[in-house]
Amino acid sequence: MTTGWTWRYDRYDAGREPLVEALCTLGNGRFATRGSAPECPAGGPHYPGTYLAGCYDRLTSVVAGERVENEDLVNLPNWTLLRYRRLPDEGPPGDWLTPDSEELRHYDVRLDLRAGVLTRHLFFEDARGRGLRVSHIRVVHMGDSGLAAQRTLFRAYGWSGSVEVRSVLDGTVTNVGVERYRHLDGRHLTDHRTGFEPDGVAWLSCRTVDPGIGIAMAVRTATRPARLARETATGTGTAQTYRLPVGPGRSATVVKTLALHSSMDWPAADPLSAATDAIARAPSFPRLLSGHTAAWQRVWEQGELHVPGEAGRILRLHVFHLLQTLSPHTADLDVGVPARGLHGEAYRGHVFWDELFVLPYLDLHFPEVARALLMYRHRRLPAAREAARLAGRQGAMYPWQSASSGREETQVLHLNPRSGRWLADHSRLQRHVGSAVAYNVWRYAQSTGDLGFFHSAGAEILLEVARYWAGAAVFDPESGRYRIRGVVGPDEYHDAYPGASAPGIDDNAYTNVTAAWVLARGLDLLGELPEARRSELREQLALDDGELDRWEDVSRRLHVPFHQGVVSQFEGYGDLAELDWEAYRARYGDIRRLDRILEAEGDTVNRYQASKQADTLMLGYLFRPEELHGLFGRLGYAWEDETWRATVSYYLRRTSHGSTLSSLVHGWVLARQMGADAWRYCEEALLADVADVQGGTTGEGVHLGAMAGTIDLVERGITGLETGPEGLRVAPVPLAEIPRFTFTLCVGRHRGVRLRMLPGRLAVRVPASSAGPLAVFLPGDRRVTVAPGQERWFRL
Repeated sequence: MTTGWTWRYDRYDAGREPLVEALCTLGNGRFATRGSAPECPAGGPHYPGTYLAGCYDRLTSVVAGERVENEDLVNLPNWTLLRYRRLPDEGPPGDWLTPDSEELRHYDVRLDLRAGVLTRHLFFEDARGRGLRVSHIRVVHMGDSGLAAQRTLFRAYGWSGSVEVRSVLDGTVTNVGVERYRHLDGRHLTDHRTGFEPDGVAWLSCRTVDPGIGIAMAVRTATRPARLARETATGTGTAQTYRLPVGPGRSATVVKTLALHSSMDWPAADPLSAATDAIARAPSFPRLLSGHTAAWQRVWEQGELHVPGEAGRILRLHVFHLLQTLSPHTADLDVGVPARGLHGEAYRGHVFWDELFVLPYLDLHFPEVARALLMYRHRRLPAAREAARLAGRQGAMYPWQSASSGREETQVLHLNPRSGRWLADHSRLQRHVGSAVAYNVWRYAQSTGDLGFFHSAGAEILLEVARYWAGAAVFDPESGRYRIRGVVGPDEYHDAYPGASAPGIDDNAYTNVTAAWVLARGLDLLGELPEARRSELREQLALDDGELDRWEDVSRRLHVPFHQGVVSQFEGYGDLAELDWEAYRARYGDIRRLDRILEAEGDTVNRYQASKQADTLMLGYLFRPEELHGLFGRLGYAWEDETWRATVSYYLRRTSHGSTLSSLVHGWVLARQMGADAWRYCEEALLADVADVQGGTTGEGVHLGAMAGTIDLVERGITGLETGPEGLRVAPVPLAEIPRFTFTLCVGRHRGVRLRMLPGRLAVRVPASSAGPLAVFLPGDRRVTVAPGQERWFRL
């Protein structure tokens, strides 16, 4: 399937095509185009899609008798469409050819990860032995974020004549890439205009419905041999039709070059003028390809991770897709982390908590991009404050699903495909997303030493989230502790108590412990701020001593439930019924979406000790054992390593892994405690998208958090790596299946620091620079230094 830097599919399988399209998506951080067949418009297994980061549109639909608003990442006009058929000198015209044609004899798709190039080879042969070989090469330019191109080569075998080629710019596209969303209005583009310019340029402009983002595409089609096109335009698209002579020893080439601009660009300009000007300046395909591959080389030098073997090849694919979604260009944009990348329409392109798994990699490799993603959250701090105010709270309440404005975008209804019923969606009660945002701020500052951000925008985020938690916690005189009621934890299965009339559960352990952590960090931050900035913030936020005293009290007396010697996922979890896991596996096989299975049976997962994904165990993903000891100690709970081990074992047996993040977190936690099943979960996380383990979901968009998390599992999980102003710390744990690897990272003023991990040994190479020596802290309280221009090896 794949070798080295090439990801390959060597046969056509219509059922697999959505997966191929998603995993062969090309992007540059600003926009991405799915790896769909150029021959095919949307329909059947084919779903071409081009998505511009941050380009959302809001529509209202009627679902189950209710008016429902949804904001979606918009599928833009299809620029890749290229239809063709044979026109032999002898005989009638052939059919328009596609991968679904009966004449298809060979099909091969190759994704070059090093160069960011997608190549597709097809060979057709009719009943009279007339062959046509077609080769497509596509790029979305990593150097110039407004350009993309596609070159198609035609070769005839056993016949002479022409190939009729129709280069199409199709604006009739809608958002219908996710079957369960097709009840919703997906017509996001309006006010289409089309036309032509000299030199083979066709253009299309339109806008989204609400808020009316202007979109313009200009496509230059060039042929060899050069031929004039028959140009036709409709209200929503253009077509340029060519007849290109072919025969034995005589080939024909078509190149489509795209310039994409929008009213979100800055400096501000008319999108159509910007697109037509850009396409007029766009270089030829060879020059464009050369600049694109050079740009990818620079990105790989900064973002590389080399792991031998099959795991390494999958990890490289994960890095590739992460960098296509969040590239150096992202640093100039006002966008968040789309949970499903720019690869499809699942989750409507929304921003959840996935940056918790994505930012660690960016902190180490592309800190400017990480900072920009945190600024997305800061620009939406006013919306989070307003959400808290409407909920009767102070501070900032970040939404579970965010898009353009920062308001809550979580749907109020969701469809169970098993039962066909629309159900109330209470996942917006996952208030823990605020703690994730605050944690990301703190982690970025610790990793990069960027105090300019931490003391300005970062401080405002962290303190306002802390303020929210202090107000959300309600004192319970009976227990003498504070409680946080009516929430949903990372395990979305449990959104209410059995038979309860109101949604939410009480005292989710992950929510409460991370809230206590945020409050403590907020107090620490105020203590370390320069006096002038501390006074300014206290004045700006109206933080008085009484409120800060409450922060201190809540951070030490939040309730954490326990049962049977383990941390309870929430208050009352241990009182729920046990599920007959083996019976359900025997009956259904795949029970990852246990919630849908039980609802279709007329039951509810709320009745059972059965979790969708890691919930309580997320604490072991965020915090080292000594940090957990400190957190629980601050809260007044005795904490032993055995308590954590028992907790891990307890939930391992009660989790269905209905999220790709679940296996990742379980793998991380077990790897850090050197558990026997660590690799089983790590491997499942690695295969989540490439093997589509969730049963068809990858074709709707990759799972970016899980992809990034597998990278981080190697770079920080196995190594125990921490970076900060004082230097670099490592505390490795062996994972036999990944015994050696190499990656580069940023540490303070040092860029391009290379770590090489071998069994029992570590090499650190620091590039030559004017910075001072890099301090490295090794197991056993050893402190060593590596001077710029030096590589040193250490025994572990």
